Amino acid sequence: MGNVYVLDHPLIQHKLTYIRKKSTGTKEFRELVDEVAGLMAFEITRDLPVEEITIDTPVTKAKAKTLSGKKIGLVPILRAGLGMVDGILRLIPAAKVGHVGLYRDPETLKPVEYYIKLPSDIEERELIVIDPMLATGGSANDAIHSLKKRGAKNIKLMCLIAAPEGVEVIKNEHPDVDVYLASLDEKLDEKGYIVPGLGDAGDRLFGTK
Repeated sequence: MGNVYVLDHPLIQHKLTYIRKKSTGTKEFRELVDEVAGLMAFEITRDLPVEEITIDTPVTKAKAKTLSGKKIGLVPILRAGLGMVDGILRLIPAAKVGHVGLYRDPETLKPVEYYIKLPSDIEERELIVIDPMLATGGSANDAIHSLKKRGAKNIKLMCLIAAPEGVEVIKNEHPDVDVYLASLDEKLDEKGYIVPGLGDAGDRLFGTK
């Protein structure tokens, strides 16, 4: 069964408070989301395998650890997921980036896929699906199904905030996927928004309504 990790590091929680605030403008919101994504990446990559090599320091030869070449793929769900990619790439610049485009039908609240472009070797990569919000779970569920259908075997999901309803969907549909959150919020409202949430992440990232 996939695990759910709520990353309660003080820096993540502090920055998340300002992300939530209604008065935080687009520029600051974007910078904070970027920073939190980078901080979350430390936790989500904690179990990456390392190997020992010998190097020359200015003083002597030494044994040191290096990543053992496990390939990472980042898959932001368009469009809000884009706001978290750069923060992770600063730590893992060799990661390949794929994209899944989904929108939520306002009547049915079901996700509709309109775009997908992935690295050619996704079956060999540890994929991190990225979306700031895990609300109904529909978009993340569909994105993960799309990746599995194309051969992905090792997937993690990374979100800023989630509602319990969305977490349950992922746990039931994808018991092999670990979920990483900065916060597990209270519930969904009647419109499918996370409460207390942070509003619409895409609109706040890109200054749209």
